[in-house]
Amino acid sequence: MERRWKRGWRYKGWKRRWFVFNDKCLYYFELTPEKEPRGIIPLETIKVRIVEDKSKQHTFELYSSSTDVIKACKTDSDGRLVEGRHAVYRLAASNSDEMHSWINAIQRSINKDPFFDMLQLRRKRMSTAPSDSSSSRG
Repeated sequence: MERRWKRGWRYKGWKRRWFVFNDKCLYYFELTPEKEPRGIIPLETIKVRIVEDKSKQHTFELYSSSTDVIKACKTDSDGRLVEGRHAVYRLAASNSDEMHSWINAIQRSINKDPFFDMLQLRRKRMSTAPSDSSSSRG
């Protein structure tokens, strides 16, 4: 669990949040010892990029690779789970090394499993290969 800065969606100020990266999801908490996360960001359709921000150094953001809104959820002020409506999540690390470490970890998580890619390629080759029964000699 590491502490990061998260920029608000509605109110553009920076808030300190604790982030946990686990099971291809990014969980964030308001305080360290909380049992329930304040928000959950599945990383399956996410991309990450470094951005310049005048108010914070070492900033990067998560954005959707397939839609205008990131598929995520958070708890509202009443404690109810609601769907998030963020186009991006902007985060700031304490230093450049930490920022690159987070970016690399997120990118590794969202990249497809090489075994899965190899299996898909093999299936494609098998489905397009000519079968022995179709070739006849006369």
